[in-house]
Amino acid sequence: MATSRSDLGAPDELSERERDAVEAQLFRLADDEYIQAERYTFWQVRAPTLESDLAVANNAQDELGHARLWYDAIQQFGYSEESLLWESEPDDFQHSTLVELPFSEGDWGDAILRGYLYDVAEEIRLAALEESTYREIRERTSRIQGEEDYHVEHAENWLRRMADDEEARQRVQAALDRLYPYALTLFEPVGDIEEDIVDLGIRDATLEEMRDEWQERTTAFLTDLGFEVPTDAEPATPTGRDNEHTQHWHDLHEEMVSSYRNLGRHEATTLMDDE
Repeated sequence: MATSRSDLGAPDELSERERDAVEAQLFRLADDEYIQAERYTFWQVRAPTLESDLAVANNAQDELGHARLWYDAIQQFGYSEESLLWESEPDDFQHSTLVELPFSEGDWGDAILRGYLYDVAEEIRLAALEESTYREIRERTSRIQGEEDYHVEHAENWLRRMADDEEARQRVQAALDRLYPYALTLFEPVGDIEEDIVDLGIRDATLEEMRDEWQERTTAFLTDLGFEVPTDAEPATPTGRDNEHTQHWHDLHEEMVSSYRNLGRHEATTLMDDE
């Protein structure tokens, strides 16, 4: 764990080492949330009940709002929204491959289990950022944590319900076997910058420490419900953190940027100014 220390300063006050570490942490946060939100939209008007339809739509909106907070912090280093998103290439992104996978058609167990694995990891990651030495990360973290708590509670309630139904239990178990290696990529490194992130106090836990906490917490909960957790699994490859992704991401990225490019846009359209 990193010890308490003074703030790093504003973007234009950072050394090259500090800036590289702050940017790496911000991109981990922003890209994960943005792609998770995009995938969640698949379930709008497809969820099994009206209540769950509204819940998953709310989750998607939350994750998109979180991504916007992180991308806004990244733009303070001179990036534009257009270059980050609409004029980007697939290998510009460093999100975990867990969030880019398409959902299994009609498999609500996949959606819930994936959301659970991701949101527990997100809770742990945000906790490690509460005392970040980079003020923009610290302050934005506090704005996000309450919503992530709701996401975990929603997923846990659904998993308890599905554990009591044999067919649903089998679907969740199949999703767990399939998705667990991809969930492990949430804790894979971005290049060789991770040590600097912790040494500079930007995050106060290593990837290994966060992964161990995540495995302990998710294994205890899922095992108690009767699921078998593949704890000996290795992270899937590619991991996404190295800017290499599955073909699913290339297809999704093309879908995401196609309207902007086909319409010949040169800047993002703003419908309402921020208040």
